[in-house]
Amino acid sequence: MNKDVIQGKWTQLKGQIQARWGDLTDDVFDVSEGNSQYLAGKLQEQYGWDRDRAEREVADFSRSLH
Repeated sequence: MNKDVIQGKWTQLKGQIQARWGDLTDDVFDVSEGNSQYLAGKLQEQYGWDRDRAEREVADFSRSLH
């Protein structure tokens, strides 16, 4: 699933994303509005992951939606 699809289905996906990364706040989801780079940055910040891991987590999540 590419970035455009994530942005287009953001409202539906938000619940699944919150279930996966429960430490992120509603504000993060409201601001990101499907922006995968922003989401990866917030995962880095919240969980202390390096950039590659955060981007991999977002990519893995995207692939799991197929």
